[in-house]
Amino acid sequence: MASDVRPALRARRAIAAIALGMSALLLAGCGNVAGASVTAIGAQTGDRMPSSTTKQLQHVLDNAVKLAGASGGVAGVWAPWSGTWTAASGHASREKNAAPMDVDASFRIGSITKPATCTVLLGLVGDKKVKLDDPVSTYLPRMVGLNGLTLGALCQNTSGFADYWGELAPQMVTNPTRTWDAVELINSGLGQARTGAPGQKWSYSSAGFVLLGLALQTATHESWPSLYEKYVTGPLGISDTTTLPSTSALPSPVASGYAADRDPVTGATNCKVLDDDTKLSPTAMQQAGGLVSNLTDTASLVHAVAAGALLPDELAAQQQKSVIMSKSMPSWAQYGLGVEKMGPLIGHASAVPGYATAAYSDPKSGLTVVVMVNNSTPGANFARLVALQLASIASKAPAESGKKQPAIGLPWTAQQLGAVLPHETGCNAAGGALTPALAAIADIQPEY
Repeated sequence: MASDVRPALRARRAIAAIALGMSALLLAGCGNVAGASVTAIGAQTGDRMPSSTTKQLQHVLDNAVKLAGASGGVAGVWAPWSGTWTAASGHASREKNAAPMDVDASFRIGSITKPATCTVLLGLVGDKKVKLDDPVSTYLPRMVGLNGLTLGALCQNTSGFADYWGELAPQMVTNPTRTWDAVELINSGLGQARTGAPGQKWSYSSAGFVLLGLALQTATHESWPSLYEKYVTGPLGISDTTTLPSTSALPSPVASGYAADRDPVTGATNCKVLDDDTKLSPTAMQQAGGLVSNLTDTASLVHAVAAGALLPDELAAQQQKSVIMSKSMPSWAQYGLGVEKMGPLIGHASAVPGYATAAYSDPKSGLTVVVMVNNSTPGANFARLVALQLASIASKAPAESGKKQPAIGLPWTAQQLGAVLPHETGCNAAGGALTPALAAIADIQPEY
């Protein structure tokens, strides 16, 4: 199992991350969430966390790869008071004699695209090009069935707009290179009953994000690669995050991605067959989940969003203003504008076909965690719980000399999450009942 990277690669990432930190610091001068530590990742890269902590973190990653039935995975933790840990586990593919998983491997970050998409929306609001309460029909007047939908509600999943995932996901898994038109995905949502009146309740909808993408593209007359570059990747200076690539090829080095086969008609999962979804078309998720990235770029993205470094103060605060997802879930699991709030952590989780990924950051301490396993079958909550387990361990990492360990109030323990994870593997889930508290953690949404 690889617990570090080659010196040259590590040095390259350190330089890039320091540049990221400086870029975020400049942005912070324009406005960011009070108390945010926007330079945490850059400032701490190269300072290795104590071995007593990294051994625990590596065990979590290795165990996650095993439980997920993945060939490999990558993870990273950035703790400003203690240091940094990045690691790979297993192999880059399921092929015979496959190379070890590379900590710099590229993968599809899926729904971690959503924080970027909603940052674009808020950036456009700041530039007075749109408003959060603008009706979607203002920009798509020829599309029927949009009554009551607003741009902001689509970002917060409170519009009541139905999703395409249940209907189309089996086809995306079994035929990953198929090209999907935005209107085709939107029509799948339009063809189903609303999940509720606008603003009535939270209901996850990737179709809503694709609809938002089409509306903003129409409003601005700009492409989404251009919008992401202008409001997200450009200001951050990150170069390994690809904005909706025109092909299904991933930049090298590549982590291959797999998912249990799905019957295109019934949707039934066949756990005995794993489909290779490495070349999933980015059109399958679009503004809901089309971005490709790597470990450090993903960390920098979620860290900047959590710190509010990409937006003026009032808009950053608006992005993090959250609603509960369900009364059956823990009260600390909430949703803002394209961001999950798990206790004090802000980010997102995803299970786009091929990859289960989660990334979160604490605005106050700068603690940032990212994890990816290359089998999406267990679902987004599996990756989410692994990331929260890493965060729990890292939050207790001893401080370096001259620094103070922050008090991070996480409403869960690594032991609790470790008990839930075997129940979240999808195909080989453990039997037996969970306590009500643990069952609520196992039921956190969204699932992709």
